[in-house]
Amino acid sequence: MHWLEQEDNVEFNLFNRTTLFVCCFKYSTCLQYFLNGHYYLKSKTGIIYETYCDMTTDGGGWTLVASVHENNMHGKCTVGDRWTSQQGCSSVFPDGDGNWVNKVTFGNVEGATGDDYKNPGYYDIQAQDLSVWHVPNLVLMENWKKSAIARYHTNSKFFPRYGGNLHGLFQHFPLKYKGGVCKTDNGPSIPIVFEKGDAKNFKEMYGPETYGETEPGYVTFRVFNFEQAALAICSGVKMIGCNSEHVCFGGTGFFPEGSPKQCGEIAGWDWSGYGTHDRWSATKTITESTVLLFYR
Repeated sequence: MHWLEQEDNVEFNLFNRTTLFVCCFKYSTCLQYFLNGHYYLKSKTGIIYETYCDMTTDGGGWTLVASVHENNMHGKCTVGDRWTSQQGCSSVFPDGDGNWVNKVTFGNVEGATGDDYKNPGYYDIQAQDLSVWHVPNLVLMENWKKSAIARYHTNSKFFPRYGGNLHGLFQHFPLKYKGGVCKTDNGPSIPIVFEKGDAKNFKEMYGPETYGETEPGYVTFRVFNFEQAALAICSGVKMIGCNSEHVCFGGTGFFPEGSPKQCGEIAGWDWSGYGTHDRWSATKTITESTVLLFYR
């Protein structure tokens, strides 16, 4: 056990080699901590919430704010698809649940690879950069980093130009069905640096037919497909084609092509068969991984 005293408040810390649990609540981001692990933070409005801090990537200070977990690839915009729609693939609810732009929170940090997760840091933290981990489903929190199939981050301090975080970015680039057209109205593509994996091999985890439609080494936001459905994030790539439903995840709640086959957290990644890595289908490895989103 270790005791810290700061600003006349005592914080009681329990830690082992790599994890740290903090019982008192003073900080709004992970920037003030030292070790990887499970922490409590305090929002600007006084909300106490749990998160995970990554303190070893590129100098540390990364705060987990969300996870995107496909609950059921065979369920299309059904219960659990919080980052698209739980209302079905419906033209009546074309913009889905709206969780990319609202202040609804859900899930818990320890279960973030087994269900969707969103904490107040998602909209509260004014960030500079984004870090993304792809971690196999159901991996325990203490094993996330070493088990990740890929980890990368931006280092261009892009967030202040787009609202300070993803909540603000999607105010600038709304996820609206028929809110724009492919290529012309796509949002920003930001260069990334890989800590685990590499740009080319990561791109090739998506379906072979997508290779000519993507450029590796980026994270891209608000991308429209041919049918004008809006996808939230294209991980690891910039879209140069219009079949973004086979590469990107999250977004609107209505995908008219083959409805409801493309609807859900990771849309059309199984278009040519589940996990087959044939034509428009991604590998099973990436399809069965949760996306963890961190701010710094």
